[in-house]
Amino acid sequence: MLWIILLFIAIGVIGYLRLNLNNATWVLGGWLVIVALSGSLHSNSWFLWLVWLTLLVILTLINLPHFRQKFLSKPAMKLLAANLPKISRTEQEALDGGNVWWDAQLFSGKPDWDHLRELSGSRLSEAEQAFLDGPVEQLCAMLDDWQITHELQDLPTKVWDYIKEQRFFGMIIPSEYGGLGFSALAHSQVVMKLSGRSITAAVTVMVPNSLGPGELLIKYGTRQQKDFYLPRLAVGKDVPCFALTGPEAGSDAGSIPDIGIVCRAEFNGKPDVLGIRLNWEKRYITLGPIATLLGLAFQLYDPDGLLDGNKQVDVERDPENPDYIGITVALIPTDTPGIDIGKRHFPLNNPFQNGPNWGEDVFIPMDWIIGGEAQLGKGWRMLVECLGEGRGISLPALSTGAAKMLSRYTGAYARVRKQFGVPIGQFEGIEEPLANMQGNTYLMDAARKLTVTALDQGQRPAVITALLKYQLTERMRKIINDAMDIQGGSGICLGPSNFIGRGYQAIPVAITVEGANILTRSLIVFGQGAIRCHPYLLKEMKATKDNNLEALDKALFAHIGFVISNLSRSIWFGLTNAIFEVPGTPLTRSYYRRLTRLSAGFALLSDYALLTLGGNLKRRERLSGRFADILSNMYLCSATLKHFEDQGEPESDLPLLHYACQQTMHDAQQAMLAVFYNLPFSPIAKTLRALMFPFGKPYAPPSDKLIHQVAKLALEPSSTRDRLTEGAYLSDDPADPAGRVEYAFKQTIAAEQAEKKFKQLHKQGKLKSRTHTERIKEAMQNSLISKEEGEQLYTSWLAMRDAIRVDSFNEEEFMRGGLKK
Repeated sequence: MLWIILLFIAIGVIGYLRLNLNNATWVLGGWLVIVALSGSLHSNSWFLWLVWLTLLVILTLINLPHFRQKFLSKPAMKLLAANLPKISRTEQEALDGGNVWWDAQLFSGKPDWDHLRELSGSRLSEAEQAFLDGPVEQLCAMLDDWQITHELQDLPTKVWDYIKEQRFFGMIIPSEYGGLGFSALAHSQVVMKLSGRSITAAVTVMVPNSLGPGELLIKYGTRQQKDFYLPRLAVGKDVPCFALTGPEAGSDAGSIPDIGIVCRAEFNGKPDVLGIRLNWEKRYITLGPIATLLGLAFQLYDPDGLLDGNKQVDVERDPENPDYIGITVALIPTDTPGIDIGKRHFPLNNPFQNGPNWGEDVFIPMDWIIGGEAQLGKGWRMLVECLGEGRGISLPALSTGAAKMLSRYTGAYARVRKQFGVPIGQFEGIEEPLANMQGNTYLMDAARKLTVTALDQGQRPAVITALLKYQLTERMRKIINDAMDIQGGSGICLGPSNFIGRGYQAIPVAITVEGANILTRSLIVFGQGAIRCHPYLLKEMKATKDNNLEALDKALFAHIGFVISNLSRSIWFGLTNAIFEVPGTPLTRSYYRRLTRLSAGFALLSDYALLTLGGNLKRRERLSGRFADILSNMYLCSATLKHFEDQGEPESDLPLLHYACQQTMHDAQQAMLAVFYNLPFSPIAKTLRALMFPFGKPYAPPSDKLIHQVAKLALEPSSTRDRLTEGAYLSDDPADPAGRVEYAFKQTIAAEQAEKKFKQLHKQGKLKSRTHTERIKEAMQNSLISKEEGEQLYTSWLAMRDAIRVDSFNEEEFMRGGLKK
């Protein structure tokens, strides 16, 4: 038994100290010496000595670089060169765009929790807070979503004017150009508040501040382009749109068939102007129908060699296709001859301006290229970097805003609405979706804040922004579905009083845009993450491509040490549940330990999949999707822990913390188990599972007791309820579609004691009247309740009736606002 005990000690030392390959081999060598000596002392076994000497020779040779390079690394290079998948130019540009951040820590198997916990969160400036409290609050008050979506099918003119006057389109434009120069946090807060009021308004405001001409000009535009366009964009004098998607290029945007040919032509009365002749067909372009300035992505070719010798054009040509320059981005006024624009799509009754556009033989000069000739052929990297940042702000903010609004008002509805004489929120069947809404809103807000903090500090984490968009829009889908289940008929009957219906209809829009969720989950999050975030894989690929044996040897054997370390850590954590890890506070430490264990297992399984599948992993999309789920849930849980600590660890928020952490860890665990069952060489994969989870599945989903505690938070006024919905547009105005529910909630709480007394009187048979209002009058007349109590009961009842009211229409009203054929 001694050698087994010593083996586990060796494993623990290698994993806990994260030893490199050289040191790890000496630890294993020491273990072998002890085993051999132990065996020889007890049985004089020459066999153990022979095994020990053989392994010791092997371990020694591994630590000799020249031997290793000649007999191990060189054959490995040939093997890698033959099996590594070919990375296309657009894939390489996508990999080069942005950077890695906390995702790399989770891939490491040993996250640096101190780094995350000490990260200073973003804070709003005085000007940003004033904008939220002033113009944003005012804009929200101006929005009548029924008028927008049914009667006008557009924002009212006064709203358009206000958006432009208050520079909502210029939130990301620096103040030197007349914009607001807001942080990512402020941008997120604005979109979040608007989205709870009107999806149409939120999309209208967020698109010019996300992927579009403004951001592209700020990062890549020439000084002349910035000076001319940015002030016009900031005040809405120019309305921008960006045209990327077309009929044949949706998720595979890199394959756009739209063509630009370098040529010379007359332009504005000038002969022989060097430029580009364009032909394109685009669709789904937000703000396109009203845009005055069109950002356009296209494939650029130079068949006549007019760019040959141009030192500004720094693009590596493909010998097999020398005419091809690459994807390029131009900025074109929409009144340019040859452009057909103005028609509208109608995206599921959320009438934000969106439509197709075409261009036929449109000639543009070279100075209309964003960034000028120096940016010819570099458009894809430009787009990837801007998309990566934008989708980390806009859609996560929109999703979180919708979640906050529904968590508050649907929770209020569940408290006000009664069946069988009991608030429906107290039924266990309602508690489950209600708790899901509260818990997911908590972790969505946490992940949103952590990500914008990273963006404000200069990070450009493309993998994290992709998984954030995917995860938060999917969770918004679940929250809206839960809200619809709870509200029932009041949710499905559209009308001026319905505050949930249009959001429900808009779910597929958020799921689809800025990278469809199916694509993001199955191809991008882990597909790119495995290469970008892995500490050695990209180095190995580069060394193989460059035929650099020394660099490959260094990366390869560091990689082997990395695998041994994570294997050791995974086995050790499986036995100890990472109990010796001590990050966090007493309230959060157990979750940090579990995340550390999951991270080590994730890193190990990632390497196993890469080793056994190689380039085929790229085509194993379901497997890649499960890896994406593990990484995503670990990130969300990390963000939740930081959020709880940053807020001062309020004890009343503990049910939300427990729910969010337990749910994400259980989901990560289940995805990991699904990975085990679908890896190649099943016996080895099952052995790994037994080593990593020797005592079965350690993480359970939230218990019924916890679900009850979380759901209860939605049914009572509290500081936790207010913190959860902080930043959303809140109203208790009885004339407001959502405000009337909050008003009824407050009246119900105010009348709670009177209601208990009244119910007891009825139960005792002291009230003979048939209807609720008559019984209130009877109780008052017989002095069984005070006048104040009676007024409270009556006011509460009227408010409840108004809160559960649904709209109905006569034929004329029903047809008003209908689309014309």
